[in-house]
Amino acid sequence: MEKKGWDGFEIGAMLRTFDGAVSDIATTLPENRPYSQSSSFTASVADWRIEKPLFNKDYCIDCQFCWIYCPDMSIISRDKKMIGIDFDHCKGCGICVQVCPTNPKSLLMFAEQKDEESALSEWPQKEKKADTEVKED
Repeated sequence: MEKKGWDGFEIGAMLRTFDGAVSDIATTLPENRPYSQSSSFTASVADWRIEKPLFNKDYCIDCQFCWIYCPDMSIISRDKKMIGIDFDHCKGCGICVQVCPTNPKSLLMFAEQKDEESALSEWPQKEKKADTEVKED
């Protein structure tokens, strides 16, 4: 397949993630998958981003929603545990943040230039539950 830029495809073209049939993609490490030439995995798309998702492991429940819904397989997961984000291939679409069920979310979008340490310091804190115990007089 001829390599094309994003503007080289016809409107409505279907771009397949993999070349040929793939049988057990969930257990195949990303570096061993048969990605097609039209997949963003074969080329960096990091320069498209304005915002990037950052991950706070303190709030993650390893539900794998971010991994399942990421359109470019940019969520790095090993043994059903989220371990990071592949920023070479993340477009910054924010789907991972939208599907994250934790409160506060374990993934949040930040400006591309924001460093991880300062982003983590700005993370919303978990709200403490009010004491529901009733005192008797």
